[in-house]
Amino acid sequence: MTHSRFAALLAPLALAPAVLGEGLLSLQPKAGAPLVGLSPAELELFQTGRQLYVTPLSPLMGLGPIFNKSNCGSCHSTPLGGWGSISVTHFGIEKKGEFVPLDDLGGSLLQSFAINGGCVETVPPEANFTTTRVTNSSLAFGLVEAIPDAAIAANADPDDADGDGISGRVHWVVPLETPKGLPRAGRFGWKAQVATVLSFAGDASRNEMGLTNRLIPTENAPNGDPVRLAQCDTVADPEDIADDDGYDFIDRVTHFQRYLGPPPQTPRSGMAGEAIFTTIGCAACHVPEWTASNDASLEDAIRGKTFRPYSDFLIHEMGLLADGLPQGDAGMGEFRTPTLWNLRTRNPMLHDGRVSGGTFANRVTQAIAAHGPYGEGAASADAFANLPAADQGKLIAFLDSLGRLEFDMDGDNQVTMGDVPQVSDCFGATGVTPDSPCAMADVGRDGDVDAEDVELLRQALGLPEADCNGNGTADLIDIVAGTSKDSDFDGRPDECLPCPADFDGDGSVGAPDLSMVLAAWNTPGADLDGDGNTGASDLAVILGAWGDCP
Repeated sequence: MTHSRFAALLAPLALAPAVLGEGLLSLQPKAGAPLVGLSPAELELFQTGRQLYVTPLSPLMGLGPIFNKSNCGSCHSTPLGGWGSISVTHFGIEKKGEFVPLDDLGGSLLQSFAINGGCVETVPPEANFTTTRVTNSSLAFGLVEAIPDAAIAANADPDDADGDGISGRVHWVVPLETPKGLPRAGRFGWKAQVATVLSFAGDASRNEMGLTNRLIPTENAPNGDPVRLAQCDTVADPEDIADDDGYDFIDRVTHFQRYLGPPPQTPRSGMAGEAIFTTIGCAACHVPEWTASNDASLEDAIRGKTFRPYSDFLIHEMGLLADGLPQGDAGMGEFRTPTLWNLRTRNPMLHDGRVSGGTFANRVTQAIAAHGPYGEGAASADAFANLPAADQGKLIAFLDSLGRLEFDMDGDNQVTMGDVPQVSDCFGATGVTPDSPCAMADVGRDGDVDAEDVELLRQALGLPEADCNGNGTADLIDIVAGTSKDSDFDGRPDECLPCPADFDGDGSVGAPDLSMVLAAWNTPGADLDGDGNTGASDLAVILGAWGDCP
């Protein structure tokens, strides 16, 4: 076994793949993980769909002839199924406040790639308008789809009857799979122009990858030219056909998106910044909490579950944030309230990605400011700008909790042995509040960081249950409590290692190990004597152990 403390410190350890339950003392799954409570058959559908989500299509499989990407995961990448930084272009003619999508010239969506040079689509010279859109999130689509239409409609106030300046309305949409059925409340896409996960999959497969399917069986012609289409398209439509189990591609990726779980929120609730978020009006549109329908036809993992996406799924007039592109019944200036879960990983921000780079705090501050000075978000943007700096910081800290993993003490979006020293600093702390840095480690939310929390840390790190020194206490608790040292950051107490001074794990103590001690001089990095520092006494230990390990 290799015991290189430097490699172990830097290499992230994967979260345990096992579902950990829904009780108070349980870990929240990482963003991109499946819903808790899926049956084995549903989990298999999720995994198969996930694999196809990242599998590039070929022209023989139906890619193109014009397209934007060859697989879903290229755009929905942070995490897989979530936000992305890839943008697409829309074009048309804007004239006196009216928009003409130039359907006959391939509008409004530009497909930027083609399977060969003769198929390439361009923005036509007739267009005087272009706008870009970055990739939206597909996380927990099954939960979102299961919100009753009536619940979304209950928040609508199209005439601003209460005078609060918020006049969101439902975007009613007929799903592609039921063209003669009743409309449903749209909830997916930047303009809530899609109501169901299957419609989303069918629309994106055809418009972004060129894969015709049973919902949309006709191709996009390059700039609307049927002659070029006939020359470029050699696969019979619809190109998406059932596999041996009877599922089309659009069904498979629907399974994946439908069974994606919600991202974590740490702390799960109670931060002072969320109260400020509500007080200045942000929660009027970014509604924190929803409950899925109790319809008996829904899967157990979805039915009746409460979740926190921070959106009302209504469309609102957004003033200077408008993009000038109508879709369905949504106007040129309207947008659906985007979900905020997993916000801390989103870069760039806003529909066109205009806010990107820099720190999370800077991106959030710019995104909030962009909601003013006109439109339905203006009052909240103005209220945020007038908050004391300390309160702004609290609100930003709350937003930074959306997508944060428990035990991610350093905020790098992963849980590694590098987080353990900070957990150790919090171990035994009492009176822990949601605004305390130690709240990241108080998974039990009982105001202290104790052995029960450390057991969950072990699961998060994927470490085995072990008591290598036989003292009746789990190894990780020994390390976190300071009873044992773990100089090589491998999750095992140093006294259990056959040769602690063998840093590189080659079975002997020699020059490479000496080099590591010298490189870590005056830091805790190669502390062998337990004094918290690497110095002369540790050098003496190295020299005394020189040669082959026992």
